[in-house]
Amino acid sequence: MTSAVEVREVHKCFPGGVHALRGLSLTLHQGEIYGLLGPNGAGKSTLIRAIAGLLAADAGSVTVLGRPMPDKAILARVGYMTQASALYTDLTIWQNVAFFAGLMGCHDRAAIAGAIAFVDLSDRAHSRVSTLSGGMRQRVSLAVALAHHPALILLDEPTVGVDPQLRAQFWEHFRQLTAQGVTLLVSSHVMDEAERCDRLGFVRDGQIIAEGSAASLRAQAGTATVEEAFLHFAAQKGAAANDR
Repeated sequence: MTSAVEVREVHKCFPGGVHALRGLSLTLHQGEIYGLLGPNGAGKSTLIRAIAGLLAADAGSVTVLGRPMPDKAILARVGYMTQASALYTDLTIWQNVAFFAGLMGCHDRAAIAGAIAFVDLSDRAHSRVSTLSGGMRQRVSLAVALAHHPALILLDEPTVGVDPQLRAQFWEHFRQLTAQGVTLLVSSHVMDEAERCDRLGFVRDGQIIAEGSAASLRAQAGTATVEEAFLHFAAQKGAAANDR
């Protein structure tokens, strides 16, 4: 299968002795949805930022769409939705989406309108972001990530604050994107969303501790749920660390 992302033995440390990524490796195949599951502080957001080219690895390598990162030239082909909103609150929804799409070289009004329509905000397109609820701002952030039609989309907790009906619509659209060859990397704490991913990576202490489809991970762990499977593999990892 064609690889969209290759992460090889990546380490990343921050001041204060925080070792956020510890030799982490993974591969994202073109046209799949890959889910990152793990607790806060596990390294998920750091990994996403490294793939987006916003952080340089201290060791190891990150390759995105065939190019070693960081590489500004590849950014126009990547969509990135941060965990915390990065919108301009004094601008309207349309102005925000148009501005960020323009940074990626997209000035197509139909593409901008389509992204806003997908997140069900067409009737609020000319409302200032400062007037929106938290859930609506989350929708605008998603529209920003999609408007320029990227080949790789990085979504850090994309459905936080989104109602169940709209969440289902998001995932339906995500699946439509993968049918077109788009690759999605999604971090989430919502277990039913894990079941919607093609493959999952369980992340703990800056490492992938288990990887596979939701069904295969449940089978390997002998559990009924993905959450129980994660706890099983986390316990195994902890026991191995104690043995050393």
